[in-house]
Amino acid sequence: MARAHGARSQAAFAFESTYGTPPANGFTKIPFATCNLGAVQGLLDNELLGYGRDPLDPTQDVINVDGDIAVPVDARFFGLWLKALFGTPVTTGTEPEFTHVFKTGNWSLPSVALEIGLPDVPSFAMNAGIRANEMSISMTRSGQLTAGLSLIGQSETLATSAQSGTLATMDLLRFGQFHGYVNREGAALAAVTGATVRYSNGLERIETIRADGLIEAADPGMAAMTGQLVTRFDSTTLLSQAISGAPCSLEFGWSRPGASLKVEVHEVYLPRPKRELSGPQGVQASFDWQAALNAAEGCMATVTLANDVETY
Repeated sequence: MARAHGARSQAAFAFESTYGTPPANGFTKIPFATCNLGAVQGLLDNELLGYGRDPLDPTQDVINVDGDIAVPVDARFFGLWLKALFGTPVTTGTEPEFTHVFKTGNWSLPSVALEIGLPDVPSFAMNAGIRANEMSISMTRSGQLTAGLSLIGQSETLATSAQSGTLATMDLLRFGQFHGYVNREGAALAAVTGATVRYSNGLERIETIRADGLIEAADPGMAAMTGQLVTRFDSTTLLSQAISGAPCSLEFGWSRPGASLKVEVHEVYLPRPKRELSGPQGVQASFDWQAALNAAEGCMATVTLANDVETY
């Protein structure tokens, strides 16, 4: 019997036209680094007495489908995840240059079917009714650039052969950490040693009573965009803003020839941080920022992806 290996695994991604129903075709093979998405069904202890010290049979509990997936931040595939997070973008341009603009606050979020396959066993798990709940991207000076996504689904169906059909493919055009930059009010923010961008859709599981033990849906709640800036303390610009309570705009971006990705957070508020002195090294200050609705833009943040993909 063959044993499963991560190097042989594959993931197939498709948007659903009906929540919880995987499409018959239209799947795309996507890259990923780690994934623990799947169904979990717990057991309820039997509380009945009168049969001795040994318990009676446990009872099956409800089914929860959720998990995390780490994916590369690239110029092509990442647009699929951005659509799952923010909804359908507004796309402009002509071949080979297209611009896809995503905005926060969209009430209509698509659902996804995601099949995780282990062909050596063989075992293929079709996860349906998947919605993207949270995203986190960390920026550093060097290293691979990945995004962590938290997913909530409705069901998982296991099979011994792929249910996703013939997979479409795209070439990976990955951004690296060295492609990144951070701007404040349109100008480069100096002395940033690390940054984090987090987004949450605040999904709410609709836990109705059903014979199959599944949730009814996962509806969007209050969105949130937060993050962190870690800076060498070389000026009082950010500290003065934190003390005053005034907002600013921040832009986190990555750019390489023929492609770019930028996250524009229009109204950012900074808390007042401590400046910790832990030795003779340079002094750092960390700002755990949070965003709010910007009335002029009509949203909290705008994400713009420029590439050669015609539509998402």
